[in-house]
Amino acid sequence: MSSRSIKASKSLGYTSDKASNLQILQSSVKWHRMAQTAASLWDAYSGLLSNQAMILAMNSSFVDPLLQYETQLKIVELSFKMAFAIPSLDKVKEIGKNEDDQEDLENLYRTILNIFEDTLLILVSKDLYKLQILKEMAVWMSEDNLYMQERAMVIISRVLSFASRKVKGYTSVDVPCLGVLAAELSLLCSHADPAITQQASLGMYHLLCIAKCQNADIAKNKSTKYDKPGSHCLLPSPSDIEFLPKILQRDKSKIAQSVGQTLLPRLLTDFVWSLLMRLSAPDQTTASKAATILKLTLEYYAHKVTMVSKIVDVIYKQLCGNASPILKQAMLRVITLLTRTSPKKVIFQLMDYPVPADNTLMLMWQAAGSESSVAPHVLKTILLILKGKPGAMEERITERRHFSLDTTNMMPVAASQALCTLLPIGSYKKAVAQFFPQLLMALMLQLFYTSNLRLMTEDRPFYARDALRVLLNCSGLQQVDIALKRKNCWNQFSQALFHHHGVYLVAKTLSDYNFPQFPDTLHYLYKLSVEGPRRSEDNVITIIFLTELLNNFFKDPFPEEFLVLFRNWVNDSDPAVSKLSLQKIASMAPVINEIENVCSLLISILDAFLSQDKTVVIRALMTLRRLLGKLDKVTYSSLCTRIACSYCPLMDHINGGIRSMAIRHFGELLRDMSQYTWMLNDVVFGGLVPLILFLEDTEARVVKACKHTLEICASELKWSTSYLLKDEHYSFELVVLNICNNLLISHQKYITDLISDTLGFLRSSRTYLRRGSVILIGYLAKLGGHLLLRDEIEVMLEAIDRVLRDEDPVIREFAEITNKIFMEIAHRLTSSNIKQSFRRLFNLIYIKKLKPLYNYKLPKDLTGSPMGIKETKNDKEAIIDNNYEDVLVKNEGVSVKNARFTSALEHTSEEE
Repeated sequence: MSSRSIKASKSLGYTSDKASNLQILQSSVKWHRMAQTAASLWDAYSGLLSNQAMILAMNSSFVDPLLQYETQLKIVELSFKMAFAIPSLDKVKEIGKNEDDQEDLENLYRTILNIFEDTLLILVSKDLYKLQILKEMAVWMSEDNLYMQERAMVIISRVLSFASRKVKGYTSVDVPCLGVLAAELSLLCSHADPAITQQASLGMYHLLCIAKCQNADIAKNKSTKYDKPGSHCLLPSPSDIEFLPKILQRDKSKIAQSVGQTLLPRLLTDFVWSLLMRLSAPDQTTASKAATILKLTLEYYAHKVTMVSKIVDVIYKQLCGNASPILKQAMLRVITLLTRTSPKKVIFQLMDYPVPADNTLMLMWQAAGSESSVAPHVLKTILLILKGKPGAMEERITERRHFSLDTTNMMPVAASQALCTLLPIGSYKKAVAQFFPQLLMALMLQLFYTSNLRLMTEDRPFYARDALRVLLNCSGLQQVDIALKRKNCWNQFSQALFHHHGVYLVAKTLSDYNFPQFPDTLHYLYKLSVEGPRRSEDNVITIIFLTELLNNFFKDPFPEEFLVLFRNWVNDSDPAVSKLSLQKIASMAPVINEIENVCSLLISILDAFLSQDKTVVIRALMTLRRLLGKLDKVTYSSLCTRIACSYCPLMDHINGGIRSMAIRHFGELLRDMSQYTWMLNDVVFGGLVPLILFLEDTEARVVKACKHTLEICASELKWSTSYLLKDEHYSFELVVLNICNNLLISHQKYITDLISDTLGFLRSSRTYLRRGSVILIGYLAKLGGHLLLRDEIEVMLEAIDRVLRDEDPVIREFAEITNKIFMEIAHRLTSSNIKQSFRRLFNLIYIKKLKPLYNYKLPKDLTGSPMGIKETKNDKEAIIDNNYEDVLVKNEGVSVKNARFTSALEHTSEEE
């Protein structure tokens, strides 16, 4: 049996190990005599046999697969060096002394190579993964020209041929090393030695056959996805094998297309990665061939390549080194081709380097920008990045990518710098026009973010500003740029406090020059406003810009679709947004009656009264007052009650400015609605208690506002209180006494409600409110005690009892007086129901004039003070008619009133 038959039988399993060993033993005995003649051959022969035995033993063991492969690879490498380091066949024949010796030496020579080939076949027959060894062989072969490269390629080709036959019956095959092996063979297909080229092309053919079988189902399903229109399979059928040299030999274009079409994405990625590594090879010929094949492959099949970010990162690192001009040109071309099919991945990776970008990164940007067909996709990706806030620690933007060690997001700054490079490119002109509004607003926001960032970090270049200027110049708006420079706008943008004014200047200047992009910009701003920004501060910039554009291109009032935006912004969570919206609404006061849905606009302003930000409340008060001054009376009257009720809670606001403004505007509303006083009576008396108590406020503006509004109330209610509100005659106690007397005469039904409202101020943290409420309750009880029920008296006594222990001695003194009043009323209520009813009727008919009870800051001269109450017959009759039903109070109503007093007792007014 020949050695080739032994090899075949061993690889295919047709003979027993005993027969194989016998044949080897016979050959060994025959060639042993040659040991003296050709020692190197004999050493190689015996070494290969020994190594083969170890490999076979490992195949039969239960060693970890990875460890097994690594160990076998080392043994194969030793066998490779033994087999291919022997002299050529011609030199071996020269050793023989006669023809028999030469024949024996030739047989020994061929047997050595066959043993090595058999070893590979044994490994591959059991595990196709070990085809990876062939790739390592190609590397070993290229490392040393002393090895018999042609013979090594023959073995590689034969092993691949065996593997291709083996997989034909398989429905699915996993051979992960095909990509890297194809890269090595593609380089050898253009070898200077025609014999090596022929064997390499043959090996490539068999490799592609394996690739077509690998994951056949997946390849079938994805063929439509990965094959571009117009591309055709250039791989010949097995029957056309004689024409392979013409198809794959030395034709890099055919190789690239065949490999790109046949290999699955992960294998093609390995192919591209291996060639990329070969670009930096010391041998310029190899690097040049790798660059050509790489470029041709990516021209048509870059869309199948995965790990784009990793490839870009490796290119950046290699370019940062001492790259040759050829290497630099090839790698930049790879960037261009990858950008064509995967712009998002390339752009994200290019953003992930330190800012500012170095010269290498700038070259890569230029390479990415040279592909005009994907300019819109590049700009969309950059716009996505510009939505981020530089310096913020936040999640990356929906993209799985290589992460920086820096946890802060500086990608928006890098994106701004990139725009300075990309926007001036001529091929980007159409895309820039398409995305002008988005780029304009994104850069305006980045100006704001970057100006704040520059205050916290070192003085970084202001790329957002530079990119904005480039955008204007690339969009035919050079005059706008010049005008803004003349206004010193660009230099001041670096100041954070200037930024909002800077946004206004940019919008104003664009409007002044009637920029042609106005319709698209307005449409985008509206869309942005409706969808809502990512951050509240973005809204401020949007409102300023939108408002200025509308001011210059529309007359007030704005179209309804824009008014809706401003109405919604009134109650935005960001106080700055609310104030900007209110400011614009206030400016529309002259045309308020032309607004279609003015009621909803006014109601939104009333809702702003509830804001936690005092500046928003103040702005809302001022805006409402300005609008009401121009509002037609019909609409005004329909909302006057709701507006008046909205003022009442603000009268007790913690901020003195808001208190004074709410009180004064309440009075102005009463004056405006003097013809509709009957509609507002309930609201007026609902706000009377704070109007009285805040006469003692520590802030002069609040006191003046209370006097102003009380004068209006007194005028509308026909009370004689105005005289006492003059500074020269003013006394809090006398004002209270006068108002209580007027209440008793004309509005007795409100007394119990007023007492209930006053109880809420007894627990106030402000001393003057507690003191005033004790005095007011005392007079209300003294003059209207006959209207109170027993349960109500008990609630009041309980409330006053707490004040008797107040820390302020004056309040304790006044509380004693008030408590005594309630005790007297309670004592009178112990009589029979008939006596109580007659007593109430008597008090209604005869109204007794009171003297001051507390003597609190009374003026020295009371002469001329209208303290008295004229007791005319008509007055008494009117009182009897209006209050007769109150005298006949039924017992059923006691529990309801008592509940109201209990609730008031538990109320605590807003604390200072």
